[in-house]
Amino acid sequence: MIAVVTILMCLPLGWFVRSRLVANTTYAVAYLWAFVFQTLYLQLDPATFPPGEFPLSYGLATAAVFAVGFGLIAVAHEARSRHDVKTGAVVGTG
Repeated sequence: MIAVVTILMCLPLGWFVRSRLVANTTYAVAYLWAFVFQTLYLQLDPATFPPGEFPLSYGLATAAVFAVGFGLIAVAHEARSRHDVKTGAVVGTG
């Protein structure tokens, strides 16, 4: 679920939202909501994790997906900036 949130949100946020801070914050809020929901869902199913344990590999994998999302936002934001320069679009300040 967190990978789906990352793919569906990061590229459009990086492209359409001019403020990188707003795009990153929006992504972080959506990601963390999905992370909590996914983790709770996995913790409630006894077949996924042994009771009372939280595997380090799960935490590392989710942190990597989180970081990749910020990278995708940066790539999309840079692509939009280059597109605006190439087409001569006026870039607003603010």
